[in-house]
Amino acid sequence: MGEPSDPTANLSGVRILLVEDSWPAGIALRGLLRVLGAEVSGPAATSTDALRLASERPPDAALVDFNLRGGELADGLVEQLHEQGVHVVVTTGYTELPRVPRHAVAVLHKPFGEAELLAVLRPVVSRKAQA
Repeated sequence: MGEPSDPTANLSGVRILLVEDSWPAGIALRGLLRVLGAEVSGPAATSTDALRLASERPPDAALVDFNLRGGELADGLVEQLHEQGVHVVVTTGYTELPRVPRHAVAVLHKPFGEAELLAVLRPVVSRKAQA
């Protein structure tokens, strides 16, 4: 099987922070992102862990589960990452969020597919390609 003809189907060189409190979901998503060529930090289960990882290796994008460990909501984390210039995509298993973080570039409802994931990350891939 060859390389995809669409260069935006490759996340090579894109640093992604993965924030997910479900270990199985986080490991599966990390595996997919790595297969697509991304450099992945995480999964982190809390905002504190996520911010620590982001300070160690600044991400280009972040996939952030809205509901984190211990009932923590990720809206504050989304705002902080946005302020750092990170392309933030919120993921959720809920059909509706109690509130949508205003700085999330997109909301992906679980389960989502590879095509949906690549579509929301396309602006980051394009930005990296132009850099």
